[in-house]
Amino acid sequence: MKLPYGKVPLKVLEEVIFSYLGAKRKDVVVGPSFGLDGAVIQVGDSYLVTSMDPITGALERIGWLAVNINANDVATFGVKPAFFSSCILLPENSTEGAVETICRQIDSGAKKLDMAVVGGHAETTLKLPFQIVIGCCMGLAENGRYVTSQQAKAGNKLVMTKTAGIEGTAILSADRRAELAQKLDENLLRKAESFYNRISVVKEALLAFETGFVTAMHDPTECGVAGGIHELADASNLGFRVYRERISIAEETRSICKIFKIDPLQLVASGSLLIAVENSHAQSVVQILMRNKINATVIGEFLPSPEKRVIVAKDGGTERLNRPLSDHLWSVLRDR
Repeated sequence: MKLPYGKVPLKVLEEVIFSYLGAKRKDVVVGPSFGLDGAVIQVGDSYLVTSMDPITGALERIGWLAVNINANDVATFGVKPAFFSSCILLPENSTEGAVETICRQIDSGAKKLDMAVVGGHAETTLKLPFQIVIGCCMGLAENGRYVTSQQAKAGNKLVMTKTAGIEGTAILSADRRAELAQKLDENLLRKAESFYNRISVVKEALLAFETGFVTAMHDPTECGVAGGIHELADASNLGFRVYRERISIAEETRSICKIFKIDPLQLVASGSLLIAVENSHAQSVVQILMRNKINATVIGEFLPSPEKRVIVAKDGGTERLNRPLSDHLWSVLRDR
């Protein structure tokens, strides 16, 4: 079976990767599973939340992205990210300046989130076509309090922050700037490039968690908001009903997706947060986020049957929300 670009399919995850998980240890409280953003390990009386992700689809601000993408995953547990380590892989003929650029970006991102860089590795790698940064982020759950993406309940409302395709918009506006500049207004393109500043969800995740009304959170990354909704439902073994008109898509994202003929809902979406909230408190959570200048909307609800996963059109018609096979970013970047 030839694998698609990006994340491996669920079938491979279940039948291959989950078959080789090493020794079973009692201190692994939450281990690998569908739709989880990280793991929880008991260390004495404390709980350590840890997550790992690579940055493979971006050239600009790759170190900064590595910090923020991994910090987002830890924050979805309601835990403040505190520690970061990285593995920097460089193509042949890289310079000392390339290493310094990435490290400066990591330093900047970590300082902004009050995180310590605690270690890592860097090397030049034979036959590597472009640089890759793999990050690992950790945080300690205060008083043992955390939430996982496995805890959503049928009847919970689904809240989404910000807009769809934020990370993909930022990456494409930077890496495909010359091409886009021929078709888009310069002001719109500059705004799209600034989407890098929207990628962190740490603030909204911690704010939402502190309300006490959140049952689960998930950071939609590869395969976009559509993929993220499926992953959150996978983790909690639920279905969902979402409303297309409630899913906010920025003008910059729509314009770029139209040029490349890709779907904004299937474009890598770091910067948006999916939150499962107790039904009667959903608007309270939205209002708290809005008061803190974070746009948030109730986009749907979770259903008891995992088989029912639908999206409702503006005219009220429903259809199944298909699970993306691969992030649409790859269809643009694969030929670079």
